[in-house]
Amino acid sequence: MGAGFQVVEAGGVTTPKGFTAGGLHCGLKKTERYDLGAIWCEVPAAAAGVYTLNAFQAAPLKVTRESIGQEGKLQAMLVNSGNANACTGQQGEDDAREMRSAMARALGIEEYLVGVTSTGVIGELLPMEKVRSGIAALPERLKVDGSEDFCQAILTTDLVQKMICVSVEVGGQPVYIAGAAKGSGMIHPNMATMLGFITTDANVAGSDLQALLNGVTDSTFNMITVDGDTSTNDMVVAMASGLAAGGEALAPGHPDWAAFEEGFRHVGEYLAKAIARDGEGATKLVEVNVDGAQSDKAARAIAKTVVGSSLVKSACFGADANWGRIIAAVGRAGEPVNVDTVDIRLGDISVLEQSRPVKFDEDAALEYLRGDLVQIYVSLNMGEARATAWGCDLTYDYVRINAAYRT
Repeated sequence: MGAGFQVVEAGGVTTPKGFTAGGLHCGLKKTERYDLGAIWCEVPAAAAGVYTLNAFQAAPLKVTRESIGQEGKLQAMLVNSGNANACTGQQGEDDAREMRSAMARALGIEEYLVGVTSTGVIGELLPMEKVRSGIAALPERLKVDGSEDFCQAILTTDLVQKMICVSVEVGGQPVYIAGAAKGSGMIHPNMATMLGFITTDANVAGSDLQALLNGVTDSTFNMITVDGDTSTNDMVVAMASGLAAGGEALAPGHPDWAAFEEGFRHVGEYLAKAIARDGEGATKLVEVNVDGAQSDKAARAIAKTVVGSSLVKSACFGADANWGRIIAAVGRAGEPVNVDTVDIRLGDISVLEQSRPVKFDEDAALEYLRGDLVQIYVSLNMGEARATAWGCDLTYDYVRINAAYRT
């Protein structure tokens, strides 16, 4: 239970009113796992999106940006896994547009109400015959209990599905916010391979939804890193059906907006942390908390530099309380630091005070670092800004998985 929201047990992207979802296997993956899925809203939904800052943006992102840009609405999000349709030239763009038009025909809606996204291997053309047949069969697979099928359809190297739903009260009536995501490797978002989908039945304007998504992305999805590589396909899309009981319009300044924003942020943070925890080969979630910075920008940059350091990640994997790697990462983040005032803790164990080493119990530190959650605290003692970043340890398995990703 949060201050303004409540987690809905077994909730998913179809819990908000108006949404169905589903998935199927169309042959993009070598196994029989689902590789094509969709979220469908019974009415055109207010929509917002954020996209990778990688210069090589995958074709589907361009198509989805165009769709949302036409009227700020979406009614369906189509996603395939097993093939990223990235760096595939004009043919890739043509294929992404064909996916959009085929889905629109299958659902009987306008093309601009369909968004498209893909995830998987870069640089290979989609086998469109398989995709076409999958799209034709997809509408009958869309159902109110289809959240898990959709989640399966978006996975690549992920080991677990990532899904959450919360409820908030707006005008005394329940409003639901739900999310699903995929991501395990090539994770270093700048808006990894990371895809996020957020649904809500709140009655909120597209412009307000976009502003909220931008802010939440900056403090959640953009604060995770697994391996420092920003994908060509990163995207988070939010859809608001407006069909919640009561249908009361929600906007900044509304007495229940703060609760809605808090619930929305919790969905983003939960999914972001789930991606970090499921990093390829990972054995633990690493959380870096920075406070006392001079600006939010500085706090975020330092937190993300520490959590993304290969040496810090390796030390976490080996349960080595090597705080020298942490302070080195702080110092190379490109942000102002006072080299005489830094404090560092590993959980509750203080290892550095005012930039000077303090004696600590090595056995206790070893035991702490062996856990599945490692929390690192860095206090700069220079200002009031703070930030949190999430990542994972760097293991032998990460190299094994990525050494043979295509084969």
